[in-house]
Amino acid sequence: MADLTKAISEGAGLRVRPVMMTVATVIIGLIPIMFGHGTGSEVMQRIAAPMIGGMSSALLLTLVVLPALFKLWKQTSYKLK
Repeated sequence: MADLTKAISEGAGLRVRPVMMTVATVIIGLIPIMFGHGTGSEVMQRIAAPMIGGMSSALLLTLVVLPALFKLWKQTSYKLK
């Protein structure tokens, strides 16, 4: 089980930079849309707000929740054998 924990930690650690860069790029690109004024800006703000929330939650899901769920799944399958 120690090997599993180490592998999950290393795998999650390798994914931090690419995931953070992707999320930061999308959110930075959506900020002008969120705070823009002019024709059609109200519609675009309604589109940009959920996208920012989705990217933020995807960050937590990818780096925290999925590795924890994978570990629980593997531990359960190991105990059943």
